[in-house]
Amino acid sequence: MSAAAPGTGPPGSISPASLTPRNERQAEDRHRLTAIEGLAALSLDALSSVAYGPEAIVIVLVAAGAAGLNYTLPVTGAIVLLLAVLVISYRQVIAAFPGGGGAYAVSSAHLGKTPSLVAAASLIVDYVLNAAVGVSAGVEALTSAYPALYADRVWLCLAVLLLITAANLWGVADSARLFIAPTVIFIVSIFAVILGGLFRAQPLVPVSHHLPSAVETVGLLLLLKAFASGCSAL
Repeated sequence: MSAAAPGTGPPGSISPASLTPRNERQAEDRHRLTAIEGLAALSLDALSSVAYGPEAIVIVLVAAGAAGLNYTLPVTGAIVLLLAVLVISYRQVIAAFPGGGGAYAVSSAHLGKTPSLVAAASLIVDYVLNAAVGVSAGVEALTSAYPALYADRVWLCLAVLLLITAANLWGVADSARLFIAPTVIFIVSIFAVILGGLFRAQPLVPVSHHLPSAVETVGLLLLLKAFASGCSAL
């Protein structure tokens, strides 16, 4: 049997040697993300978390009554500071690994095999929890607006998870283009809520009952618990 000529392959296959510089540029451009597409592809975790992160803080602090709610902004500020440190760290990683590299690549290059496997395992757990928390929080918000859907909340979660899975199977670039419109709508909606809260003198729905009596005092453990709960926004 004669050997195949260099650059050839099975019928219908495209060998690297057959790619012209123009075709290579087209292939690279197809997978290149613009700033908006990158926002939709890589920042959805942080963006969507603002929908349930503050709520997680308030749920913990409300156990201390009105006095506990006064610590909402300080706890939020601490989380924002932690997020700023995270952004700075990511920028350093990008500068050190311009070709791309996450926790696994960085730890593998600098710490060795075992730490890199620990980082990879933590990423897998993080991905699972990210999807679980994000989907459940979104469905919870939907069922709070439409209580008739509450009985079907599990099926709604599974349907949303199926849609997200199908979208991600298209690849990063194509799924990013698919998520651009929902991302922009979400950002505009969040800013609308913030502006509405700043300019509205009274709450939209009057509070007809007082806060529950405090069952805990404001202490270090309560604040740390609120901080940990709010870190779900990361």
